[in-house]
Amino acid sequence: MDNLNFRHLYYFWVIARDGSIARAAENLSLTPQTLSGQLATFESALGNALFRRANRSLQLTDFGQTVFSYADEMFQTAQALTDVLRQPPENRPLSLSVGIAASIHKLIAYHLTAPALSLSREVRLNCRTGDTTELLKRLGQRELDIVLTDRQPASAEAGQFRSHRLASSSMSLFAAPDLAASLSADFPASLDRQPFLATSLDAPYISALMNWFSSQNIRVKVVAEVDDSALIKVFGREGLGYFAAPTAISEEVCRQYRVVHVASIQEVRDNLYAVTRARGGYNAAVAELLLERPELDDKIENTEQ
Repeated sequence: MDNLNFRHLYYFWVIARDGSIARAAENLSLTPQTLSGQLATFESALGNALFRRANRSLQLTDFGQTVFSYADEMFQTAQALTDVLRQPPENRPLSLSVGIAASIHKLIAYHLTAPALSLSREVRLNCRTGDTTELLKRLGQRELDIVLTDRQPASAEAGQFRSHRLASSSMSLFAAPDLAASLSADFPASLDRQPFLATSLDAPYISALMNWFSSQNIRVKVVAEVDDSALIKVFGREGLGYFAAPTAISEEVCRQYRVVHVASIQEVRDNLYAVTRARGGYNAAVAELLLERPELDDKIENTEQ
């Protein structure tokens, strides 16, 4: 960094972009002699030639091409930032970095984040999925603006974060049509020893669902543990077993994965929260995500059997 003069780097970038010192000097409002001297000073500081002359034109050396690739990214980004800063504050795009717990179903995650994208201002959305603990760590380090999760922060973290309730949906069971037909008769006893597709993630609703199975004297036959909510639905579509998903998205699950809604279990719920830092404000996009979503509460769809 001691040898890197950013004005010289900018001059080099313009020369490489324009293809000649004469054209670059005109664009920079400098004399060709001055610009040539600045380039020579920069090459001397770096200890390597950036250009070679070929048929009265300048060509980048291998070293020059490497430097140019970094400079081009830097100054393109700087230009984009300049364009944003020239806009009135109310027209500038909003930045929204969202952490989404891997245990949240992907369709639910979409419903929770989509409202922010419908604002009148442009929103640049960046989503990261992962374990809630790791996402909260990144939230505390200001790498994220908000975390969407199915559990509240631990009491030890209560002073650092604020938890906002968004929705609470009962859970439903789904299966491919043939399997669903056999499970619907004499429910819930029909579930006994039938193939079940379980999530391998530590989702709170899974513990509640297992307790419900036990209360109904249902012996659970787990045929696969999957840590991806979309993949578990694909397995279900192929008839490998039945699976659980929030009742709130039952219509979409049935339509997208061509499965059938078997039954809703009101005693088992999927609770959804937004977590923000306890101190500091947030922009309009984050504020939109903090609104409760009653349309996701106990929404039982009349799906085709």
